[in-house]
Order: sequence, then structure tokens, then C-alpha cells
Amino acid sequence: MSLDHSAVHEKKRVALFSVLAAVFLTGSKLLIGLLTGSLGILSEALHSCLDLVAAIITYFSVRISDKPADSDHHFGHGKVENLSALMETFLLLITSVWIIHEAVHRLMTGNVKIEVTVWSYIVVISSIAVDFSRSRALMKAAKIHNSQALEADAIHFSTDIWSSSVVLLGLVCSNFGFYYADPVAALFVALIVIYVCFILGKKAVDVLLDGAPADYVEVVEKIAENVRGLTSVHDIKARMAGADVFLEVCVHLNPSSTLEEAHRISHEFEKLIHEKISRCRVHIHQEPEECIPDPEKTEGLL
Repeated sequence: MSLDHSAVHEKKRVALFSVLAAVFLTGSKLLIGLLTGSLGILSEALHSCLDLVAAIITYFSVRISDKPADSDHHFGHGKVENLSALMETFLLLITSVWIIHEAVHRLMTGNVKIEVTVWSYIVVISSIAVDFSRSRALMKAAKIHNSQALEADAIHFSTDIWSSSVVLLGLVCSNFGFYYADPVAALFVALIVIYVCFILGKKAVDVLLDGAPADYVEVVEKIAENVRGLTSVHDIKARMAGADVFLEVCVHLNPSSTLEEAHRISHEFEKLIHEKISRCRVHIHQEPEECIPDPEKTEGLL
């Protein structure tokens, strides 16, 4: 399972640009939010601040996750990416709690009046443009390199597009005297963030707990149908660690096959799997066809 150094470099580059984008967005939103008193923009600033922390975590996680296996980590460092994604989920939940608390407080006290300036619109519209650009670049890199950390960052930026759009709507309403629209917009931001937390958190926990990715089992079964000399496969097990996939497969061969033939068939099977699944480590166990367990005979032994 070799690493493409150009791919590793691209992941680091995309992650670094995300950090720089988060710095710009956080600073501009915080400045305008403090000057105008807009809860919607301040909530966006806090969201972007935590996104900055998440982007930094992502940057370092992609640097670590592609390190080769060593004496202390026999299966590599891939799960650093999944741990990073889970940490981002907790950061987003903290954002949601603060936004909901502040929005409800303002709605109950009636302290909802804000100052809307041209800079309010500039920072929000600029934020949408930057978020759109970064989310597309991150998601493209995440799909190419099968990186959950980059995917989490991409979802963060795409979430910011929707939340910034809601804040923009709140600013427009506030400009016409409907000041309650600002904290209501902030509540919508919080709901969006909570939804994203559920998606990211579930996916990260599944990988960290070695949840089986169902797609890979079907892929391996279809590949096995085209391998000459391989009679059947069973007990396919798959798990992921970052961008790496680990597979265990039990194959059945003709009992009369020689050791050399068995090796050739298994090698061909493994080669086909690598062609379909990138960054995959395969362990194949060979058995003669007659050793397939009979469910009817083994049922009474359980």
C-alpha cells in the first residue's frame, strides 16, 4: 500500500489554504459584528473561529495521517483524520450552544436592535464567495484522496454558505426595521450546525469503532466472480482508517490446486482489488473448496 507523494502534498496544500481562508473570514466577521452589534454576524464569527481551529486540526491531521506504519502503529496513522473529524464535531456543537443561548436571550429581553451598514453586507457576501470556493476545492480533494478530514472541512465551509445566507436575509430584514430577524437568523444557523454535527459525528464514530463499509464487501464479491480458479469467497471483512482500507477475505480454491497455482490466483485477486480500491491492504486466507462450512451441520454445534 504505497503513498503518492504528490497526492499527500496536494492534501496539505488544500488544508493550508483552508486555514488562511478561515483566518480571513474570522477576522472580518468579528470586526464587523462588534462594530454593528449584529448577533447574526457575531455568531458567524464564532462559527468561523471554531472553523479556524478545525482547519488547523485538519492541516496537522493530514500531515500525520499519511505517515507510514511504524513499530508503534502497525496499521499506520490513518485514524488521526477520523479523530480530527470527531473533534471538529464537538467544536461545532459548542458553537451551536452559544448561538442558541444568545439568540434566545435577545429574543426574551427584546434587545434585538442592531446597526446595519454597508460593511455588514460586504463581509457576509464576501464570506459566501470564499466559502463556496473553498468548499468546492476541499470536497474535490476529499473525494480524490478519500480523506474524511478534508471532507469534514468541506462540509464546514459549505455549511457556512447556508448560514451566511440566512444571516444576509436577517440583515436585509433588519434594514427595514424587522430587528427580530437577526436573532431568528442566528437560531437557524445553530440548527444547520447541529445537523452537520450529526452527519460528521456519526461518520467519524463509525470509522473509529471499525464500522464495516458495506460498499467494499459488494465490490470484492463482484471482483471474485471474474477471477479464474477461484471457486468462492466468504467472511469478507472491511474497515477503514483515514484514507486507508483494510480487507480480510477467505477464498476457496480447487483442492487439487498446487501451492504455486493457489499463490497465482490469490495474487491476481489481490491485484484486481487494488485496481478497484485505492490505498487498500488485503489479507487473503486460502482454503480448499471442500472446507466450506455447512450451516446445517454446524447449526447444532452453536
